[in-house]
Amino acid sequence: MAGMRQGPAPIRVLALRTMTERPLVRSTVRTYIAVGANLGDAQAHVHAALHALETVGSVQAVSHLYRTAPHEAIGPDYVNAVACVDTAHNAVTLLRHLQALEAAAGRQRSTVNAPRTLDLDVLLFGRASVWSPTLTIPHPRMWTRAFVLYPLRDVAPHLVGDAHLAQVAGQPITQL
Repeated sequence: MAGMRQGPAPIRVLALRTMTERPLVRSTVRTYIAVGANLGDAQAHVHAALHALETVGSVQAVSHLYRTAPHEAIGPDYVNAVACVDTAHNAVTLLRHLQALEAAAGRQRSTVNAPRTLDLDVLLFGRASVWSPTLTIPHPRMWTRAFVLYPLRDVAPHLVGDAHLAQVAGQPITQL
């Protein structure tokens, strides 16, 4: 038996991972969402909405609450805040989720700038620019509104400089 061939050497099988075996990692986008209310217990509506934003992504930071008189609107004073949220949703899907949260809070869309139980606006969505009939990003009026800029500065001071705040200096705003 010595010197006899015993056949080919066994084939060594290497375990190969398939695409489905790897954990799926969805990338996220840093987004800034304005939160406001001026009907009912506005402060409670804003707090509830800030907690509910966990359903659309990972809340990274939340601003102080601010009270402002209606700007280009009517009704009681508003309570406002801004949240920094990392989301895996695209901008349109995020908007749909935010509108569902507004509806769940009793938001009625009767007229433009009408008083509301909850208002959620996408201010910035990463570095994306979006122009559609239902969504414009960056928010087209964010740089002209103290109730957006002050809370945005709380969570993203690198985005809002003194020059921005100087442009809205005539709009009264109180940190709560």
